[in-house]
Amino acid sequence: MKAYHIIQLLLLLCAVSLNVEAQEIDHDKITFTVTLDRDNPDYKPGEPMKFTFKVDFGEQAPPEKNYSVFWVRSGDDGIRKSGEFTVVPGKAEEVVVSTDKPGFVRLEAWLRDSEGKNIPVTFRKGNHAVKRQKAFDGGAGVEIFSLKQAVAEPADFDAFWTRQKARLNKVPLKYTLNEVAMPDKDFKQYAVTIDCAGPRPVTGYLVIPAKAKDKSLDAIVSYHGYGTGAQKPFVKAWRNAIYFSVNAHGYELGKDQQYYKDFAASIRSGKHNYAFDPAQNADPEKAYFNGMAMRVMRSLQFVKSLPAWNGMNLKVEGGSQGGMQSIWGASLDSQVNEARVNDPWCADVGGVTVKRLNGWRPSYVPGLNYYDIINHAKRIGKHCKVTIVKSGLGDYVCPPSGVTSLYNSIIAPKEIVYYQGSDHGFSLPGGQTFKVKAK
Repeated sequence: MKAYHIIQLLLLLCAVSLNVEAQEIDHDKITFTVTLDRDNPDYKPGEPMKFTFKVDFGEQAPPEKNYSVFWVRSGDDGIRKSGEFTVVPGKAEEVVVSTDKPGFVRLEAWLRDSEGKNIPVTFRKGNHAVKRQKAFDGGAGVEIFSLKQAVAEPADFDAFWTRQKARLNKVPLKYTLNEVAMPDKDFKQYAVTIDCAGPRPVTGYLVIPAKAKDKSLDAIVSYHGYGTGAQKPFVKAWRNAIYFSVNAHGYELGKDQQYYKDFAASIRSGKHNYAFDPAQNADPEKAYFNGMAMRVMRSLQFVKSLPAWNGMNLKVEGGSQGGMQSIWGASLDSQVNEARVNDPWCADVGGVTVKRLNGWRPSYVPGLNYYDIINHAKRIGKHCKVTIVKSGLGDYVCPPSGVTSLYNSIIAPKEIVYYQGSDHGFSLPGGQTFKVKAK
């Protein structure tokens, strides 16, 4: 009996040891890389797009039970496929996709353990680390520089914006500047409120060199992404220019957290967050974007009125919703001569009508066509350089089909940079990039 119990104990200890060993995989040490067979994401119809996957466990023994990679292919062609392969440390695995239709293919992938549980993958750049449940989100396209927006612009597009400008110009350009603390004594900072057409004024923070001479400085206006969080004043200045950072809503500055929570609730439309109500968006003059566009135009009028502006260089910049506002600004104010945007929002809002992969944006109704940034981009003059700093090939907040159609519509000097394996809020460290320029 003693021998029997000893054998049982040894078996139990072995099982515990194996379980501990299985738990000793340090997921932070895993590296997960995906490489497209070329940097240029533009392919011919039917041409293979080859993605090479490599998983490395980082000098630790691989798990006793195999890990796998599960992938999903979707696309503007409406085709959806999936597959899975077993991870063999050090061995590359290829996933090949294609499409016969102009547009983009999206490829997503997850690392999974033997039980099918997603394993988070850590990506590092310097001292910064990001842990992600989805190990890869990227893609490529076919004849992408032939893409156009899905829905024609409204016949009265120009007349509509002429009316909006007339509404704005009925409101005198009056503003208040309240100086706020600026640690860098070579600059002054002001909380700005500017009268504007629409439901609320323009509000934001202005930073300007303390000893600026008249007609000496470029002006830069920066617009914000989606959300209603409190705008904070700057703690440092980094540009020898007039720099005006404008929130999207015209809320009051310097309030407590409860104020901004209440404000966010006040601009909802029924069950919808701001700008997402289809009924509201059906009428372009009642859409939430209308007041936002008014504030964009008024913010540019304001900086042009400042004595220190040199009368020559007026730049707009922003990401996502801020990119959308920047394109509006470059279209609606002919004195803007540079626009730099990052993953710009609401390009090709009607793309869903031709079954293109949709983004996170308001449901399409024709009233949104007046705010589609492609219709605005067409009107940006050749004097204005437009740089799309980033278009993530896995960004389905601002789908690459829409951002590329935006690029294709611009007649001004332009540039776009595609980021492989990058989505809306994440850029893959060391990932492939591809830049396209046109004069």
